[in-house]
Amino acid sequence: MKGILDWVEAHLMPPMVKLSQNRYLVAIRDGIIATMPLVMLGSFFVLIAQFPIGAWTKFVAPYVATIMLPYRITVGLMAVYAAFGIGYSLAKQEKLDALSSGFISMGAFLMTTIPVNAVDAVHTKTALGMVMPMTYLGGAGMFSAIIVAIFATEVIHFCATHNITIKMPDQVPESVSRSFAAIIPSAVVIIVVWVITGWLHFNINEVLMTLFKPIVNVGMNTYFGLIIPPLLITLLWSTGIHGDSIIGNLVRPFWLILWQQNADAVAAGHAAANIATEGFYTFVWIGGSGGTLALCLIAAFFAKSAYLKQVGRLALVPGIFNINEPIIFGAPVVLNPLLAVPFIVGPFITTTLTYLAMTFDLVNKTSMLAPFTVPFPIMGYMITQADWRAIVLMVINFAIYLVIYYPFTMMYDKQLLKQEREEKAEEDEEAAEAKTSGTVSTQA
Repeated sequence: MKGILDWVEAHLMPPMVKLSQNRYLVAIRDGIIATMPLVMLGSFFVLIAQFPIGAWTKFVAPYVATIMLPYRITVGLMAVYAAFGIGYSLAKQEKLDALSSGFISMGAFLMTTIPVNAVDAVHTKTALGMVMPMTYLGGAGMFSAIIVAIFATEVIHFCATHNITIKMPDQVPESVSRSFAAIIPSAVVIIVVWVITGWLHFNINEVLMTLFKPIVNVGMNTYFGLIIPPLLITLLWSTGIHGDSIIGNLVRPFWLILWQQNADAVAAGHAAANIATEGFYTFVWIGGSGGTLALCLIAAFFAKSAYLKQVGRLALVPGIFNINEPIIFGAPVVLNPLLAVPFIVGPFITTTLTYLAMTFDLVNKTSMLAPFTVPFPIMGYMITQADWRAIVLMVINFAIYLVIYYPFTMMYDKQLLKQEREEKAEEDEEAAEAKTSGTVSTQA
């Protein structure tokens, strides 16, 4: 195991560290994460509208359209918010006017969808005028949002760097001056997207979804697509790199697309079909990456070394809420071959078991999002449309982690205990020598 960790540290760590600092990935991460409060809130309304109790479903049936409104305006417009967030974040990194960049990015993304004339056939059967289809304003438009936001911000950066801007006198308020400075780059971005979408009739959203469809449906939504992310994440964590911040940022747009497809299906009264959503890893990351809640529990109540017992007790409460930095860096798991084995192997087993359970419909697939700090097994119950079997699966996975972590933790505990006893013996010996030396000096 030590050889594997050394190889990862020498060959995998440098490019991954560089990748984690890439300004585009940082902007994508921040922009998408900024949408999470709205998306999480909106997803709860799916549960309200489609709670799996027959009497409740019948009771709310006349009000489903109204109940689902927050979902449509949050999850249904997720890519719109992401476009703003990505443009804002990237502009901040490049020392540009972040607010203007966010709005320009969002406006450019909205221009990738062409408004159409619509009729309210359900209620009034009258023309509504020009409306914007929401097909690609949610998760399906995430790739377009990312590309358009980066393009828009880079145009703004280019104009600012080459002084292609409208300058106002110093007496003009700064807010007004910034607005005029954004006019030229804004015009360039909007005109380019307008020509592509309106004149060339090039549907960016459809093209990108067609290109990425094999990755989303075949590459991600398969067993290998599910097992590779936790393997890479745990390997990186074992060498001290925040694996989720790198791997998670790369695959999160794919997870969100598949999740929204599930949420839309449930909202329409159908079963969720996709396994590979971020919620899937709720069943894997019990206590955080590597399933370290089991490690906290074992260290707190079974370790004999003072150090590991204390670390386990301090890390237990954060671990219950899926915050595991205290145990990862405290035990530590980082660069520790003994603890790295269960840290990497445990998620491999629980990912496989969870995949099989969802493949054979033993547990509902995830169709909601919830804050990552919700403890297990409540989290699993919430995001699977209140499926009690999710609780059973999470308890089984946690038991697996306990079995896997226990022998390695105890071996590590013996090492620490031996080290503590040797240090105690050395301290006692030094104290005895000091006492003897002091007695001799007094007699002299």
